[in-house]
Amino acid sequence: MLDVGASIPDFSLKASDGRMVSAEGLRGQRYLLFFYPKDDTPGCTKEACGFRDQRAAFATAGVAVFGVSADTDASHQKFAAKYQLDFPLLADPELTLLKAVGAWVQKSMYGKTYMGVARCTLLVDPDGRIEKVWPKVSPDGHAEEVLAHLGVPAAPAKKATPAKKATPAKKATPAKKAAPAKKAAPPGKKPGR
Repeated sequence: MLDVGASIPDFSLKASDGRMVSAEGLRGQRYLLFFYPKDDTPGCTKEACGFRDQRAAFATAGVAVFGVSADTDASHQKFAAKYQLDFPLLADPELTLLKAVGAWVQKSMYGKTYMGVARCTLLVDPDGRIEKVWPKVSPDGHAEEVLAHLGVPAAPAKKATPAKKATPAKKATPAKKAAPAKKAAPPGKKPGR
């Protein structure tokens, strides 16, 4: 993992909003890169929705937020749409930035080792230098933790819920046929006899 004071490696990655985001293009502004393992998994969803819910507070702090994972651009677009993530997710399937910052690491689960993304966050200053590193992140309350470092109050947390799908219109049910009218009894006869 990069240390405080190191320069952010040069990168140019496609964002979920369709544009290319690069270190050069971000020079002159403060921004946050949060690295996460996989789109639409419980921990990653909780973390991403935390940043979404604190978007106004990050804007107040003058810090742009970007999520980064090894998922594809198409995966990012689905994830962003499902949870109304209103900040760009950067696709790094070639692991260019992930490896350069040290976020592509060996992990182990159930005795098996594999390579994956370390959940970590970097705050980058306007000169492109690492201002703060969060090397091991818990998805719960991470956005608030970053805001505390920035000295900006956080908004109350919301629950991570997917966007509601529009309910389809109900089919119109055909009108019921009227029951045939009962025949009137002939004159002089009483009904029921």
